[in-house]
Amino acid sequence: MKCITFKNREINIAGHLYLPNEFDESKQYAALILATPGSSVKEQIGGIYAKKLARAGFVTLTFDPSYQGESGGEPRDLEEPSTRVEDIRCAVDNLMTQSFIDEARIGLIGICAGGGYAVNAALTDHRIKAISTVVATDIGRAFRQIIPMNDRLTLLAEIGKQRTAEARGASQRRDPWIPDSLKGAEATGIDDPATLEAVTFYRESQYCHPNSTNRLLFTSFGHLLGFDALHLVPEFLIQPLEVIVGGRRGSTGQYESGETLYSLAPTTDKSFFEVDGAGHYDLYYKTQYVDQVIGERLVPFFSKHLVK
Repeated sequence: MKCITFKNREINIAGHLYLPNEFDESKQYAALILATPGSSVKEQIGGIYAKKLARAGFVTLTFDPSYQGESGGEPRDLEEPSTRVEDIRCAVDNLMTQSFIDEARIGLIGICAGGGYAVNAALTDHRIKAISTVVATDIGRAFRQIIPMNDRLTLLAEIGKQRTAEARGASQRRDPWIPDSLKGAEATGIDDPATLEAVTFYRESQYCHPNSTNRLLFTSFGHLLGFDALHLVPEFLIQPLEVIVGGRRGSTGQYESGETLYSLAPTTDKSFFEVDGAGHYDLYYKTQYVDQVIGERLVPFFSKHLVK
């Protein structure tokens, strides 16, 4: 694994580039970019998948989004969809400068919110030759579905007040993405299984990472509520597509988002695969599910579509 940096305009993006066994810089390889979930850093889900896919012969790149992790940008903890999408395009730019990358063989994998961002990037960047999503969510639609209409309007009003206050010198507001602990979730009465699984993974497992702050800049909600990752899919998503979902549905909406993406995609070269028994967060890190997805779906899919 090599630590690299690349630019999204003036922001330095911190990435990890994983190389296949017996890597030979004089040769050219197919490359895969990993777009990670909201709040996640490159050492977590992206790293899990990138390392395993490198062992299968691909050069893989995962990175921290702008404003998060080891990447630069202010304000910190901002989740801004258009910047997340541009991060992906800039990752493609970086791969195009590497002599050992075959520019005609670049694929993209998006996980959770990264799935929506990946699809959105692939719509207008056709240097991406094939795309796969794993428990993909359109983060904008997800928030719009979770928050009732009247509450959305109230939230937008609160965002406006917060922006005004910050413009006048007030401190920035940051809220937790999820509770900071299972004990904290219990104390606030949260009992949704998917939320508790997220807390377990991000906050109380070996994958908890200090660069993942679990904080979301409050004004991010203004950007998120207005984002629609899939609205131009019928017009522009021409690449081969593989949609992977967990068979155990839950509150994240990943199964339904996968169905929507699959139905909207105009390409005839598409597949939909359900991982029996797996929930959303199982597909982040549980070996039996991740290895199944990589070995049975991702490696064959990208080997087929990124061949010379």
